[in-house]
Amino acid sequence: MATTSKPSASPKSAKKSKPATRASKASAVSRPSAEIRQAADLLKQVSDPTRLQVLMLLTQKERNVSELCADLGTQSQPAVSHHLALLRHGRLIEPRRSGKHNFYYLTEAGRELAEVVNSLVG
Repeated sequence: MATTSKPSASPKSAKKSKPATRASKASAVSRPSAEIRQAADLLKQVSDPTRLQVLMLLTQKERNVSELCADLGTQSQPAVSHHLALLRHGRLIEPRRSGKHNFYYLTEAGRELAEVVNSLVG
């Protein structure tokens, strides 16, 4: 009569759990928080010098595209409109319609970011 031996426990079940290594602890700690990701997204919005300049111009008063073109000097109307669209999508500015013109102004997030920038460039 042949005897059959029981198969040994599989290697997966035989493993004991290992304590977390430094690398796994570091990766858990180094993940950016929601606030850090939000700050990075805001900074991306004004990473272009023209968009940053538009943001700072709007701290003085609301402006329409024609006024911003004149203030920026070398920027065409389509280029300024493109920058405004990006700032609008980033929720840093909002438009206000008056007659044929849209006047742009800073949102609360836009004002806060402008204050930070102003403290840096003073």
